[in-house]
This record gives sequence, C-alpha cells and structure tokens, in this order.
Amino acid sequence: MLVRLNKNSERKFAKQICKVVLDHFEKQYSKELGDVWNTVRDILTSPSCWQYAVLLNRFNYSCELEAHLRLRGYHALFQGSLPYYPKSVKCYLSRTPDRMPSERHRVGQLKRYYLLNAASLLPVLALELRDGEKVLDMCAAPGGKSIGLLQCAYPGFLHCNEYNSLRLRWLRQTLESFIPQPLIDVIKVSELDGREMGDVHPETFDKVLVDAPCSNDRSWLFSSDSQKAAYRISQRRNLPVLQVELLRSAIKVLRPGGSLVYSTCTLSKAENQDVVSEILNTFSNIMPVDIKDMATTCSQDFSFAPTGQEYELLVIPEKGKAWGPMYVAKLKKSWTS
Repeated sequence: MLVRLNKNSERKFAKQICKVVLDHFEKQYSKELGDVWNTVRDILTSPSCWQYAVLLNRFNYSCELEAHLRLRGYHALFQGSLPYYPKSVKCYLSRTPDRMPSERHRVGQLKRYYLLNAASLLPVLALELRDGEKVLDMCAAPGGKSIGLLQCAYPGFLHCNEYNSLRLRWLRQTLESFIPQPLIDVIKVSELDGREMGDVHPETFDKVLVDAPCSNDRSWLFSSDSQKAAYRISQRRNLPVLQVELLRSAIKVLRPGGSLVYSTCTLSKAENQDVVSEILNTFSNIMPVDIKDMATTCSQDFSFAPTGQEYELLVIPEKGKAWGPMYVAKLKKSWTS
C-alpha cells in the first residue's frame, strides 16, 4: 500500500507548473517580498519538498499511533510554550517531506488523524477558544480548522458555515469522520453567504474565524487550465472586496468583548495586510490584538516574513519548514462603539 501511495505521490508531484500564474507571482511577490521570494518560490514550485503534519483526533486517540509517529522521526508541534496551547491538541510533524497515508471515510467510524499544513493550526490557536464559548467558523470547508477548534475546547455551540454547495458536502463528511455524535449535537452546519451572516446572527458569537476565500498560492501554481488560470488572475483584484465584506459581517456577528481571527493561504498583501488595515481604519470599536509571542515561540518550526505589525503573522515556506503561506491577524471588538 505504501508503494502505491508513493507512486500516486510521484504522479501528483509531476504536475506541471502553470507559467501564467508563476509569471504573475514573480511580478507581484518579488516586489512585495524582495529576495525572500526566491526562497519561497523554490519551495512552492517543488511539491516533493512539501511537508504534512498529523493532527491526532482526541475523540479516537491512539497512543500506538503517537508512538509510531515518534519512531518515524516526527516531533510534537510547539515544543516550546505558547501563551495558549491546550494539552488536548496533539500535532506531529517531520522536518522531511514524509506523508502518512490518508484514512478513508467510513460511516460510523471516527478517523484517528487529520493531515494538514501545520501553519493551518495557527489561526485556530490564535482564536484561543475556551470551553462553553459560542464560535463561528464562517468559511469552514473542508473542515480542518473546525476539527482543530474542537481539539482545543468543548464549545457551547459551534456554527460551521460554507457557501459553496460542493465544499459543504466535504465539510459535512469531515465532521462525521472526526466528531462523536454527542458533540455533533452542538454543531450547526449552514450554507449561507458569509456576507449576510451579520444581519442574520447579530452579536451572537464569542469567537469568529474567517478563513477567507483567497488566491491560494499553492494550488493556483498547478492550475491545469491556463485559460482558467488567466481568468482567475484577472479576477484576483475582486477578492479583497469580498474579504472586507466577510470581515464586516464577522464584526456584526461578534458580541462586544469577543475576538475574531482573519486568515488566508496567500502571500498577497492586497488580500492580507491591506484588508485588515481597511477594517481597522473603518471601525472605531475594532482593536488589534498582539500575537507576536506566537511567532517567537514557533520560530523553531515556522519561518515568518516581517509584516511591521504586532497583530499579524505571515508564515512563509522554506526548506525544512515548508509550511504556509498562511496569514493570520487577530482583532477584538470593544464594548463601546
């Protein structure tokens, strides 16, 4: 089986880089990131260097699996101490491009682990979910961050929303594969336009995660259809408009005193720093939250590009730390407007 998996992986890695996208990224990111882009480009265009973290499912925990990962050379993520890192979260990663086989979905049987880009856990941890809180995952599919949130705490209510109907089915299957029935009862899954949620659920949630639709640099680079890729690039300027609207809606659903995390998997300044800056310049009751300690603590496992702001992080991939891109920003809603 492992031989078959490796052959499949080789076929996947053999996919062609889309020159239209790479040329576009070269122009944009060499300007925004400078010399750092050369290192990032080398990793993004070499899937054989990509790494895969293993997030253990506390609802079907296996000490044998954990021991197996250690023997295989994996180590626990965040061996240092984060200000917030629940003991229930067990994530393992290797400094080599090793990949565990995916577990198949079986009705009525919980999976033991979830494969992910380790940087995807940073928005989850930045949210600092506590037991009993009401939390919204506004753009939840495929469900990895919702699964991550449930490894951290037992929310009083978790609302997972996904506007795309195909991705919604994926989200439902992910939840079924990882979450036991008693906990499923406190989870609501919906198919709303995230931009409308603020009007539907005003000041309802303690915590909100907006893992926004974005350029998704990794997947765009391997677009198989050049014409579609060119169209995506032409429409790219519209993404920040959508992202700002989603954040405006998230602010509406957030109760006073609550906090939200905004994240993307792109390097684009227009979709990251500029979006958050517009929100901070528009809303007098939204304050930035300092998360620089997270970067300091995580430096042994992640590489970060400087952003100039203490409320945001930008994970960039490099050899041996091939995680990201992942942008994370944390905001809080004050009690007075």
